[in-house]
Amino acid sequence: MRFSTSFLAAGLTASVLAAPVLDLHKRSVDDVPIQVRSVAPEQTLYGQCGGESWTGPTTCVAGAYCSYSNHWYSQCIVGTATTSVASGCAASIAESSGVVTSSISSSKPVVSSVVSSKKSSSIAVVSSSILSSHVAESTKTTILASSSAVKIVSSPVPTTKSSTVQSTAKVTTSSKVVTSSVAVTTSAANNGTLQWLGANESGAEFGSNIPGVLGTDYTWPLTSSIETLISKGMNIFRIPFLMERMAQGTMTATLDATYLADLITIVNFITAAGGHAVIDPHNFGRYAGTVFTSTSDFQTFWTNLASQFKSNANVIFDCNNEFHDEPSNTVVAALNQACINGVRAAGATSQYIFVEGTSYTGAWTWISSGNGAAMLSLSDPEDKIVYEMHQYLDSDGSGTSSTCVSSTIGVERIAAATSWLQANGKKGIIGEFAGGANSDCEAAVTGMLNAMEAASDVWMGAMWWGGGPWWGDYIFSMEPSAGTAYVAYMPTLETYI
Repeated sequence: MRFSTSFLAAGLTASVLAAPVLDLHKRSVDDVPIQVRSVAPEQTLYGQCGGESWTGPTTCVAGAYCSYSNHWYSQCIVGTATTSVASGCAASIAESSGVVTSSISSSKPVVSSVVSSKKSSSIAVVSSSILSSHVAESTKTTILASSSAVKIVSSPVPTTKSSTVQSTAKVTTSSKVVTSSVAVTTSAANNGTLQWLGANESGAEFGSNIPGVLGTDYTWPLTSSIETLISKGMNIFRIPFLMERMAQGTMTATLDATYLADLITIVNFITAAGGHAVIDPHNFGRYAGTVFTSTSDFQTFWTNLASQFKSNANVIFDCNNEFHDEPSNTVVAALNQACINGVRAAGATSQYIFVEGTSYTGAWTWISSGNGAAMLSLSDPEDKIVYEMHQYLDSDGSGTSSTCVSSTIGVERIAAATSWLQANGKKGIIGEFAGGANSDCEAAVTGMLNAMEAASDVWMGAMWWGGGPWWGDYIFSMEPSAGTAYVAYMPTLETYI
């Protein structure tokens, strides 16, 4: 998503990491001894403060600063401005005009939002203790750097909507064993229902400090939130992370053991419940702020990463998030092919691979951007390529406004992509979608999902953007239980699972 990640918060102690995000808004700035220069008008905490075409406030309330995410979006967050390498874009945090000029010791809350099943399920888990203890710097989770860190006892995921599968996951940490029992329901393909419906789980891709500090610069999804979404019927979760944190210094570097172990923990929690976990390098076709074009390096990165998950059939590999402003469509296609080759070379042969195009991989521009022509030649010996497209419903399709163009814009914007998938015998998924909490957007989202169900021979599913406790009052937050979109859309989304 163009409105994405780089997101810092500071001044919170580890004791509040597992508290609801809304507590951030209640926190008094008197607790933070800082000096701020005020410029009126000031944006509220977590409000937008910059980005292309932004005409609102560009300074933040006391105790916050304007953090650059990308050229589409900057956000007021708790803390003080710093300068460092930004992920997915060449960030200059100087865009935080009129902000804080002191240093603050910082620690932060955690992330969440997910995908799951409609049937009521027994969720007997010492839930977020896995990740809550993980995020607290005083407690480290010890996990083997492979998908074998979780033992999954389950039958194959059923292919009928009414069926459920019971899974048991055992996760060993430095201090405890956590057992989880979760029922996930999946839909059958090609019978008028979508196989997957879920959410993106943000947090690990947040922050402009590289590698950054867990709990201060970035976080991981809360397992308790994932459980809640699973109980509502979601069955697929996309987990964004940064390549710069996973392979530090260079794309071909040995994977960072701690960051990898944290990713494995979340992945195994989801897949042990019978859900699918989408591993998403959320880099926009960039590494350390620079467009990358080396297919050899990219293939090596994917071989290194996929080898950690090759035995977990419920893992899905998403080559890279939202390529844009690339040298050519041919370069993007070649990088996707390198990803496919790297995954298969790692011995991961049973999993789906999601490929994304340029122009932010928009469904509505799939043909006009040249993606349709350039991406058609991709090949996979396992024949498990799925074309991932993103679709927002505001005027420019960027997902930065809660106003939808019309109540029918959803079905209109996926029409050409649907025709392309059908004409070429390809499978697709909407990897990101969202709409504002209003009647026009709700009708547009419903119309899009109805159209996808009608074309379930080619559309496999969709994932809402986005979940995670650091989103605060974000217009599309799918974070249980008070997230704007969770409250407005969960009852509707449940009917598609």
